[in-house]
Amino acid sequence: MIASGRVAYLCRRSLDYGVVATTDSSSSTKTLRGNPLSSVSTDMTKVRERKRDIVADSRARNERRVAEGGVDVIVGEGTFVDKNTVRIKLNDGSESVITGNIICINTGERPVRPTIPGLDTIPQDLVLDSTSIMELGEIPEHLLVLGGGYIGLEFGQLFRRLGSHVTIIQRASRLMPREDVDITSCLLDILKEDGITVHLNSGVTRLSHSDNHVALSVKANDGSTNNIVGSHILLAVGRVPNTEALNLSAAGVEIDEKKGYIKCNEHLETNVSGIYALGDVKGPPAFTHISYDDFRILEANIVSREKIPDKPLATLRDRLVPYVAYTDPQLGHVGLHETEARKLFPNSTIKTAKMPMNYVARALETDESRGMMKAVVNADTGKILGFTCLGLEGGEIMSIVQVAMMGGVRWEVLRDAVWAHPSLAESLNNLWAFLE
Repeated sequence: MIASGRVAYLCRRSLDYGVVATTDSSSSTKTLRGNPLSSVSTDMTKVRERKRDIVADSRARNERRVAEGGVDVIVGEGTFVDKNTVRIKLNDGSESVITGNIICINTGERPVRPTIPGLDTIPQDLVLDSTSIMELGEIPEHLLVLGGGYIGLEFGQLFRRLGSHVTIIQRASRLMPREDVDITSCLLDILKEDGITVHLNSGVTRLSHSDNHVALSVKANDGSTNNIVGSHILLAVGRVPNTEALNLSAAGVEIDEKKGYIKCNEHLETNVSGIYALGDVKGPPAFTHISYDDFRILEANIVSREKIPDKPLATLRDRLVPYVAYTDPQLGHVGLHETEARKLFPNSTIKTAKMPMNYVARALETDESRGMMKAVVNADTGKILGFTCLGLEGGEIMSIVQVAMMGGVRWEVLRDAVWAHPSLAESLNNLWAFLE
Protein backbone atom coordinates (compact mmCIF):
# COMPACT_ATOMS: atom_id res chain seq x y z
CA MET A 1 0.00 0.00 0.00
CA ILE A 2 2.88 2.34 0.70
CA ALA A 3 4.08 1.76 -2.88
CA SER A 4 0.64 2.82 -4.13
CA GLY A 5 0.86 5.93 -1.99
CA ARG A 6 4.24 6.75 -3.48
CA VAL A 7 2.86 6.47 -7.02
CA ALA A 8 -0.12 8.67 -6.09
CA TYR A 9 2.28 11.26 -4.69
CA LEU A 10 4.33 11.28 -7.88
CA CYS A 11 1.20 11.49 -10.03
CA ARG A 12 0.13 14.61 -8.17
CA ARG A 13 3.58 16.07 -8.85
CA SER A 14 3.73 14.90 -12.46
CA LEU A 15 3.62 18.42 -13.89
CA ASP A 16 6.90 19.16 -12.07
CA TYR A 17 8.46 16.55 -14.35
CA GLY A 18 6.66 17.66 -17.52
CA VAL A 19 4.43 14.54 -17.57
CA VAL A 20 0.64 14.12 -17.61
CA ALA A 21 -0.94 10.67 -17.30
CA THR A 22 -4.54 9.67 -18.05
CA THR A 23 -6.11 6.22 -18.13
CA ASP A 24 -7.52 4.92 -21.40
CA SER A 25 -9.84 2.03 -20.54
CA SER A 26 -10.12 1.07 -24.21
CA SER A 27 -6.36 0.52 -24.59
CA SER A 28 -5.40 -2.98 -25.71
CA THR A 29 -1.98 -2.59 -24.06
CA LYS A 30 -1.95 -3.84 -20.48
CA THR A 31 0.30 -3.39 -17.46
CA LEU A 32 2.10 -6.27 -15.76
CA ARG A 33 -1.03 -6.73 -13.61
CA GLY A 34 -3.38 -6.70 -16.59
CA ASN A 35 -4.73 -3.16 -16.16
CA PRO A 36 -5.15 -0.70 -19.04
CA LEU A 37 -1.92 1.13 -19.70
CA SER A 38 -2.15 4.82 -18.85
CA SER A 39 -1.77 7.29 -21.68
CA VAL A 40 1.10 9.70 -21.05
CA SER A 41 1.72 13.07 -22.62
CA THR A 42 5.07 14.76 -22.16
CA ASP A 43 5.92 18.44 -22.23
CA MET A 44 9.54 18.29 -23.43
CA THR A 45 9.95 22.01 -22.89
CA LYS A 46 9.18 21.46 -19.21
CA VAL A 47 11.42 18.39 -19.06
CA ARG A 48 14.27 20.37 -20.59
CA GLU A 49 13.62 23.36 -18.33
CA ARG A 50 13.82 21.15 -15.23
CA LYS A 51 17.11 19.65 -16.43
CA ARG A 52 18.56 23.10 -17.17
CA ASP A 53 17.52 24.44 -13.76
CA ILE A 54 19.21 21.54 -11.95
CA VAL A 55 22.40 21.94 -14.01
CA ALA A 56 22.44 25.72 -13.54
CA ASP A 57 21.95 25.43 -9.77
CA SER A 58 24.72 22.83 -9.52
CA ARG A 59 27.10 24.92 -11.62
CA ALA A 60 26.38 28.06 -9.60
CA ARG A 61 27.08 26.23 -6.32
CA ASN A 62 30.34 24.81 -7.65
CA GLU A 63 31.50 28.16 -9.04
CA ARG A 64 30.69 29.85 -5.74
CA ARG A 65 32.69 27.28 -3.77
CA VAL A 66 35.64 27.60 -6.13
CA ALA A 67 35.61 31.38 -5.77
CA GLU A 68 35.31 31.13 -1.99
CA GLY A 69 38.31 28.80 -2.03
CA GLY A 70 40.45 31.48 -3.61
CA VAL A 71 40.77 29.82 -7.02
CA ASP A 72 41.13 31.98 -10.12
CA VAL A 73 39.04 30.64 -13.02
CA ILE A 74 40.11 31.53 -16.57
CA VAL A 75 37.64 30.55 -19.29
CA GLY A 76 39.24 29.69 -22.62
CA GLU A 77 41.19 27.07 -24.58
CA GLY A 78 44.67 26.23 -23.31
CA THR A 79 47.67 24.85 -25.17
CA PHE A 80 51.12 24.00 -23.91
CA VAL A 81 54.06 26.21 -24.83
CA ASP A 82 56.48 24.10 -22.78
CA LYS A 83 56.25 21.87 -19.70
CA ASN A 84 55.69 24.85 -17.39
CA THR A 85 53.80 27.25 -19.66
CA VAL A 86 50.25 27.30 -21.03
CA ARG A 87 48.87 29.82 -23.54
CA ILE A 88 45.12 30.45 -23.20
CA LYS A 89 42.91 31.80 -25.95
CA LEU A 90 40.20 33.63 -24.06
CA ASN A 91 36.58 33.75 -25.14
CA ASP A 92 36.88 37.43 -26.06
CA GLY A 93 39.64 36.60 -28.56
CA SER A 94 42.56 37.83 -26.46
CA GLU A 95 45.34 35.63 -25.06
CA SER A 96 46.83 35.00 -21.67
CA VAL A 97 49.96 33.08 -20.69
CA ILE A 98 50.38 31.38 -17.32
CA THR A 99 53.21 29.35 -15.84
CA GLY A 100 53.38 26.81 -13.04
CA ASN A 101 55.54 24.06 -11.56
CA ILE A 102 52.54 21.74 -11.27
CA ILE A 103 49.98 21.35 -14.05
CA CYS A 104 46.94 19.04 -13.85
CA ILE A 105 45.13 18.06 -17.05
CA ASN A 106 41.43 17.26 -16.71
CA THR A 107 39.99 18.04 -20.15
CA GLY A 108 37.65 15.03 -20.32
CA GLU A 109 36.18 13.33 -23.36
CA ARG A 110 33.59 14.00 -26.06
CA PRO A 111 31.30 11.73 -28.08
CA VAL A 112 32.80 9.97 -31.11
CA ARG A 113 31.39 10.93 -34.49
CA PRO A 114 31.71 7.72 -36.52
CA THR A 115 32.69 7.63 -40.16
CA ILE A 116 29.58 6.37 -41.95
CA PRO A 117 28.75 7.15 -45.58
CA GLY A 118 25.94 9.67 -45.73
CA LEU A 119 26.18 10.88 -42.14
CA ASP A 120 27.32 14.36 -43.14
CA THR A 121 24.30 14.75 -45.45
CA ILE A 122 21.82 14.38 -42.59
CA PRO A 123 20.47 17.68 -41.16
CA GLN A 124 22.42 18.22 -37.98
CA ASP A 125 19.33 18.83 -35.85
CA LEU A 126 18.41 15.19 -36.49
CA VAL A 127 21.86 13.85 -35.47
CA LEU A 128 22.20 13.73 -31.69
CA ASP A 129 24.84 12.83 -29.14
CA SER A 130 24.77 12.49 -25.36
CA THR A 131 24.86 16.27 -24.96
CA SER A 132 22.53 17.53 -27.68
CA ILE A 133 19.82 14.94 -26.98
CA MET A 134 19.25 16.61 -23.61
CA GLU A 135 18.42 19.87 -25.38
CA LEU A 136 15.58 18.46 -27.51
CA GLY A 137 12.38 20.47 -27.40
CA GLU A 138 10.29 17.66 -28.85
CA ILE A 139 9.99 13.90 -28.53
CA PRO A 140 11.48 12.04 -31.50
CA GLU A 141 8.91 10.03 -33.39
CA HIS A 142 11.39 7.20 -33.88
CA LEU A 143 14.83 7.39 -32.25
CA LEU A 144 17.54 5.31 -33.92
CA VAL A 145 20.32 4.57 -31.43
CA LEU A 146 23.74 3.60 -32.77
CA GLY A 147 25.45 1.73 -29.96
CA GLY A 148 24.28 -0.59 -27.19
CA GLY A 149 26.48 0.62 -24.34
CA TYR A 150 25.53 2.52 -21.20
CA ILE A 151 24.69 5.84 -22.87
CA GLY A 152 22.71 4.30 -25.72
CA LEU A 153 20.60 2.18 -23.39
CA GLU A 154 19.95 4.92 -20.84
CA PHE A 155 18.73 7.40 -23.44
CA GLY A 156 17.00 4.76 -25.54
CA GLN A 157 14.87 3.54 -22.66
CA LEU A 158 14.23 7.10 -21.46
CA PHE A 159 12.81 8.24 -24.80
CA ARG A 160 10.83 5.04 -25.21
CA ARG A 161 9.11 5.92 -21.95
CA LEU A 162 8.59 9.50 -23.03
CA GLY A 163 6.76 8.25 -26.11
CA SER A 164 9.29 7.56 -28.88
CA HIS A 165 9.62 4.39 -30.90
CA VAL A 166 13.19 3.26 -30.29
CA THR A 167 15.51 1.01 -32.29
CA ILE A 168 19.02 0.14 -31.06
CA ILE A 169 21.71 -1.07 -33.47
CA GLN A 170 24.60 -2.82 -31.72
CA ARG A 171 27.67 -4.14 -33.54
CA ALA A 172 28.57 -6.59 -30.77
CA SER A 173 26.78 -9.87 -30.07
CA ARG A 174 25.22 -8.45 -26.90
CA LEU A 175 24.43 -5.22 -25.12
CA MET A 176 26.94 -3.75 -22.68
CA PRO A 177 29.67 -6.25 -23.65
CA ARG A 178 31.66 -5.47 -20.52
CA GLU A 179 28.98 -7.07 -18.33
CA ASP A 180 28.49 -10.81 -17.81
CA VAL A 181 26.36 -12.61 -20.40
CA ASP A 182 23.59 -13.56 -17.96
CA ILE A 183 23.20 -9.94 -16.86
CA THR A 184 23.05 -8.53 -20.39
CA SER A 185 20.62 -11.24 -21.47
CA CYS A 186 18.30 -10.27 -18.62
CA LEU A 187 18.61 -6.59 -19.55
CA LEU A 188 17.81 -7.35 -23.19
CA ASP A 189 14.59 -9.07 -22.12
CA ILE A 190 13.62 -6.01 -20.06
CA LEU A 191 14.21 -3.61 -22.96
CA LYS A 192 12.22 -5.78 -25.34
CA GLU A 193 9.42 -5.92 -22.78
CA ASP A 194 9.47 -2.11 -22.80
CA GLY A 195 8.89 -2.17 -26.56
CA ILE A 196 12.43 -1.37 -27.73
CA THR A 197 13.68 -3.06 -30.91
CA VAL A 198 17.28 -4.29 -30.70
CA HIS A 199 19.49 -5.43 -33.59
CA LEU A 200 22.60 -7.26 -32.37
CA ASN A 201 25.60 -8.25 -34.50
CA SER A 202 24.68 -5.41 -36.82
CA GLY A 203 26.33 -2.30 -38.22
CA VAL A 204 25.16 0.73 -40.17
CA THR A 205 26.67 0.85 -43.68
CA ARG A 206 24.98 3.99 -45.02
CA LEU A 207 22.61 6.80 -44.04
CA SER A 208 20.27 8.83 -46.19
CA HIS A 209 17.66 11.51 -45.68
CA SER A 210 14.31 12.35 -47.26
CA ASP A 211 11.02 13.91 -46.18
CA ASN A 212 12.54 14.87 -42.82
CA HIS A 213 13.27 11.23 -42.02
CA VAL A 214 16.53 9.34 -41.68
CA ALA A 215 17.09 5.93 -43.30
CA LEU A 216 19.73 3.49 -42.09
CA SER A 217 21.13 0.67 -44.18
CA VAL A 218 21.94 -2.04 -41.65
CA LYS A 219 24.02 -5.14 -42.34
CA ALA A 220 24.13 -8.05 -39.90
CA ASN A 221 27.16 -10.28 -39.39
CA ASP A 222 25.39 -13.10 -41.23
CA GLY A 223 25.24 -10.92 -44.36
CA SER A 224 21.55 -10.06 -44.19
CA THR A 225 20.53 -6.44 -44.73
CA ASN A 226 17.74 -4.24 -43.46
CA ASN A 227 16.56 -0.68 -44.01
CA ILE A 228 15.27 1.18 -40.95
CA VAL A 229 13.58 4.58 -41.12
CA GLY A 230 13.45 6.96 -38.16
CA SER A 231 13.16 10.61 -37.26
CA HIS A 232 16.41 11.14 -35.28
CA ILE A 233 19.76 9.41 -34.76
CA LEU A 234 21.61 9.15 -31.44
CA LEU A 235 25.34 8.53 -31.89
CA ALA A 236 26.39 6.48 -28.85
CA VAL A 237 29.35 4.49 -30.17
CA GLY A 238 32.01 5.71 -27.78
CA ARG A 239 34.00 8.72 -26.64
CA VAL A 240 37.44 10.20 -27.40
CA PRO A 241 39.74 12.26 -25.14
CA ASN A 242 40.08 16.02 -25.58
CA THR A 243 43.83 16.04 -26.12
CA GLU A 244 44.50 17.04 -29.73
CA ALA A 245 44.30 20.81 -29.06
CA LEU A 246 46.59 20.72 -26.01
CA ASN A 247 49.88 20.62 -27.98
CA LEU A 248 51.15 18.00 -25.56
CA SER A 249 54.27 17.42 -27.63
CA ALA A 250 55.49 20.90 -26.65
CA ALA A 251 55.53 19.72 -23.04
CA GLY A 252 56.86 16.26 -23.92
CA VAL A 253 53.79 14.50 -22.51
CA GLU A 254 53.24 11.01 -23.90
CA ILE A 255 49.85 9.76 -25.06
CA ASP A 256 48.39 6.45 -26.14
CA GLU A 257 48.90 6.65 -29.90
CA LYS A 258 45.90 4.44 -30.61
CA LYS A 259 43.22 6.39 -28.74
CA GLY A 260 44.91 9.58 -27.61
CA TYR A 261 44.63 9.10 -23.84
CA ILE A 262 47.34 10.66 -21.69
CA LYS A 263 49.65 8.10 -20.14
CA CYS A 264 50.23 8.33 -16.41
CA ASN A 265 51.47 6.17 -13.56
CA GLU A 266 49.58 4.91 -10.51
CA HIS A 267 50.06 8.31 -8.86
CA LEU A 268 48.52 10.07 -11.93
CA GLU A 269 51.84 11.65 -12.91
CA THR A 270 52.71 11.69 -16.61
CA ASN A 271 56.16 10.97 -17.99
CA VAL A 272 56.93 14.67 -17.39
CA SER A 273 57.61 15.53 -13.75
CA GLY A 274 55.05 17.98 -12.40
CA ILE A 275 52.37 17.28 -15.04
CA TYR A 276 49.44 15.12 -13.95
CA ALA A 277 46.31 13.75 -15.64
CA LEU A 278 43.00 12.99 -14.01
CA GLY A 279 39.50 12.06 -15.09
CA ASP A 280 38.45 10.69 -18.46
CA VAL A 281 41.40 12.17 -20.36
CA LYS A 282 43.70 9.48 -18.94
CA GLY A 283 41.46 6.64 -20.12
CA PRO A 284 38.85 4.32 -18.63
CA PRO A 285 37.10 3.82 -16.31
CA ALA A 286 35.34 7.02 -17.36
CA PHE A 287 33.02 7.96 -14.50
CA THR A 288 32.50 11.23 -12.68
CA HIS A 289 33.19 9.62 -9.32
CA ILE A 290 36.54 8.32 -10.62
CA SER A 291 37.51 11.89 -11.47
CA TYR A 292 36.55 12.87 -7.92
CA ASP A 293 38.75 10.10 -6.53
CA ASP A 294 41.60 11.12 -8.83
CA PHE A 295 41.43 14.51 -7.11
CA ARG A 296 41.73 12.75 -3.75
CA ILE A 297 44.95 11.12 -4.93
CA LEU A 298 46.42 14.38 -6.22
CA GLU A 299 45.39 16.31 -3.10
CA ALA A 300 47.07 13.70 -0.92
CA ASN A 301 50.26 13.58 -2.97
CA ILE A 302 50.67 17.27 -3.78
CA VAL A 303 48.91 19.35 -1.12
CA SER A 304 48.80 17.22 2.02
CA ARG A 305 52.26 15.78 1.42
CA GLU A 306 53.79 19.23 1.94
CA LYS A 307 52.52 19.06 5.53
CA ILE A 308 53.41 15.38 6.08
CA PRO A 309 56.42 14.58 3.85
CA ASP A 310 56.74 11.00 5.12
CA LYS A 311 53.13 10.14 4.29
CA PRO A 312 52.94 7.24 1.78
CA LEU A 313 51.89 8.25 -1.73
CA ALA A 314 48.24 7.70 -2.57
CA THR A 315 47.81 5.34 -5.51
CA LEU A 316 45.38 3.90 -8.03
CA ARG A 317 46.50 0.41 -7.10
CA ASP A 318 43.71 -1.87 -5.88
CA ARG A 319 41.11 0.89 -6.26
CA LEU A 320 37.64 -0.63 -6.03
CA VAL A 321 35.57 0.76 -8.92
CA PRO A 322 31.78 0.94 -8.58
CA TYR A 323 29.41 2.24 -11.25
CA VAL A 324 25.72 2.44 -12.04
CA ALA A 325 23.99 2.40 -15.43
CA TYR A 326 20.76 4.33 -14.98
CA THR A 327 18.55 2.09 -16.97
CA ASP A 328 15.34 1.10 -15.22
CA PRO A 329 15.92 -1.06 -13.32
CA GLN A 330 19.38 0.23 -12.50
CA LEU A 331 22.48 -1.83 -13.18
CA GLY A 332 24.94 -1.40 -10.34
CA HIS A 333 28.31 -3.14 -10.34
CA VAL A 334 31.46 -3.20 -8.23
CA GLY A 335 34.66 -5.24 -8.44
CA LEU A 336 35.33 -8.10 -10.83
CA HIS A 337 32.98 -9.72 -13.30
CA GLU A 338 32.87 -13.52 -13.38
CA THR A 339 35.03 -13.79 -16.49
CA GLU A 340 37.60 -11.39 -15.00
CA ALA A 341 37.73 -13.28 -11.71
CA ARG A 342 38.26 -16.65 -13.37
CA LYS A 343 41.06 -15.21 -15.50
CA LEU A 344 42.73 -13.38 -12.62
CA PHE A 345 42.51 -16.31 -10.17
CA PRO A 346 42.90 -19.45 -12.33
CA ASN A 347 44.00 -21.61 -9.40
CA SER A 348 41.23 -20.53 -7.03
CA THR A 349 37.72 -21.90 -6.60
CA ILE A 350 35.51 -19.20 -8.08
CA LYS A 351 31.81 -19.49 -7.35
CA THR A 352 28.82 -17.34 -8.27
CA ALA A 353 25.47 -16.72 -6.63
CA LYS A 354 22.61 -15.59 -8.89
CA MET A 355 19.09 -14.72 -7.79
CA PRO A 356 16.17 -13.16 -9.67
CA MET A 357 14.72 -9.96 -8.24
CA ASN A 358 11.30 -11.59 -7.99
CA TYR A 359 12.73 -13.44 -4.97
CA VAL A 360 13.12 -10.08 -3.18
CA ALA A 361 10.14 -9.21 -0.99
CA ARG A 362 10.57 -5.45 -1.29
CA ALA A 363 10.75 -5.65 -5.07
CA LEU A 364 7.55 -7.70 -5.17
CA GLU A 365 5.72 -5.34 -2.83
CA THR A 366 6.57 -2.37 -5.04
CA ASP A 367 5.76 -4.23 -8.29
CA GLU A 368 9.35 -3.61 -9.44
CA SER A 369 10.65 -7.18 -9.59
CA ARG A 370 12.41 -7.30 -12.96
CA GLY A 371 16.10 -8.13 -13.07
CA MET A 372 18.60 -10.22 -11.10
CA MET A 373 21.58 -9.98 -8.80
CA LYS A 374 24.88 -11.81 -9.00
CA ALA A 375 27.86 -12.17 -6.70
CA VAL A 376 31.29 -13.57 -7.51
CA VAL A 377 33.33 -15.02 -4.63
CA ASN A 378 36.60 -16.79 -4.00
CA ALA A 379 35.36 -19.89 -2.20
CA ASP A 380 38.83 -20.62 -0.86
CA THR A 381 38.99 -17.35 1.09
CA GLY A 382 35.33 -16.34 1.40
CA LYS A 383 36.24 -13.01 -0.19
CA ILE A 384 33.64 -11.24 -2.32
CA LEU A 385 35.32 -10.39 -5.63
CA GLY A 386 32.46 -8.70 -7.45
CA PHE A 387 28.77 -7.94 -7.34
CA THR A 388 26.12 -6.86 -9.84
CA CYS A 389 22.52 -5.88 -9.20
CA LEU A 390 20.21 -5.32 -12.14
CA GLY A 391 17.16 -4.39 -10.15
CA LEU A 392 15.19 -1.85 -8.18
CA GLU A 393 17.72 0.63 -6.70
CA GLY A 394 20.48 -1.64 -7.95
CA GLY A 395 23.10 1.02 -7.30
CA GLU A 396 22.14 1.27 -3.64
CA ILE A 397 22.22 -2.51 -3.09
CA MET A 398 25.58 -2.63 -4.85
CA SER A 399 26.91 0.05 -2.50
CA ILE A 400 26.13 -2.11 0.52
CA VAL A 401 28.21 -4.93 -0.92
CA GLN A 402 30.94 -2.43 -1.86
CA VAL A 403 31.29 -1.39 1.78
CA ALA A 404 31.57 -5.05 2.75
CA MET A 405 34.29 -5.57 0.14
CA MET A 406 36.16 -2.49 1.36
CA GLY A 407 36.16 -3.97 4.86
CA GLY A 408 37.23 -7.44 3.73
CA VAL A 409 33.95 -8.89 5.02
CA ARG A 410 33.34 -12.51 4.00
CA TRP A 411 30.14 -13.37 2.15
CA GLU A 412 28.90 -15.44 5.10
CA VAL A 413 28.69 -12.29 7.23
CA LEU A 414 26.19 -10.76 4.78
CA ARG A 415 24.22 -14.01 4.70
CA ASP A 416 23.96 -14.13 8.48
CA ALA A 417 23.33 -10.41 9.07
CA VAL A 418 20.03 -9.10 10.42
CA TRP A 419 18.61 -6.78 7.76
CA ALA A 420 15.46 -4.75 8.23
CA HIS A 421 12.28 -6.27 6.75
CA PRO A 422 11.02 -5.52 4.21
CA SER A 423 14.09 -3.86 2.72
CA LEU A 424 16.06 -4.42 -0.45
CA ALA A 425 19.11 -5.11 1.70
CA GLU A 426 17.60 -8.29 3.12
CA SER A 427 18.06 -9.87 -0.30
CA LEU A 428 21.66 -10.27 0.88
CA ASN A 429 20.40 -12.92 3.32
CA ASN A 430 19.00 -15.10 0.56
CA LEU A 431 21.37 -14.56 -2.38
CA TRP A 432 24.03 -16.89 -1.01
CA ALA A 433 21.71 -19.89 -1.04
CA PHE A 434 22.32 -19.94 -4.79
CA LEU A 435 26.11 -20.08 -4.52
CA GLU A 436 27.58 -22.67 -6.83
